[in-house]
Amino acid sequence: MTLYTPILILAALAAAFAVVSVVAARLVGPSRYNRAKLEAYECGIEPVDQPVSGPHAAAGQRFPIKYYLTAMLFIVFDIEIVFLYPWAVAYDRLGVFALVEMALFVAVVFAAYAYVWRRGGLSWD
Repeated sequence: MTLYTPILILAALAAAFAVVSVVAARLVGPSRYNRAKLEAYECGIEPVDQPVSGPHAAAGQRFPIKYYLTAMLFIVFDIEIVFLYPWAVAYDRLGVFALVEMALFVAVVFAAYAYVWRRGGLSWD
């Protein structure tokens, strides 16, 4: 049981911190809300009241594709950059073969970046 004592203490501290934070936010936070503060903010699109049941219930409004494309581009380029970290750490041990492979990888990344840039995927209009 003595091996689990530090883990239990840490769990108790984390739970106490969470409870104290929520209580402190309730006591110290603002208690007057207006309509603008209570509205959901989603990507700058004004929310529209829609019926939630019945034959004319809407499944939701159309979502602009530019938000999806921007998120996908961020994920793709972010993951490609993550692949550079292990190479940078083990650069001395990998040799010339890894240098050539990384040069090809970076060339492909830049080609994809140039393609997206030329197609207007990075403009936010």
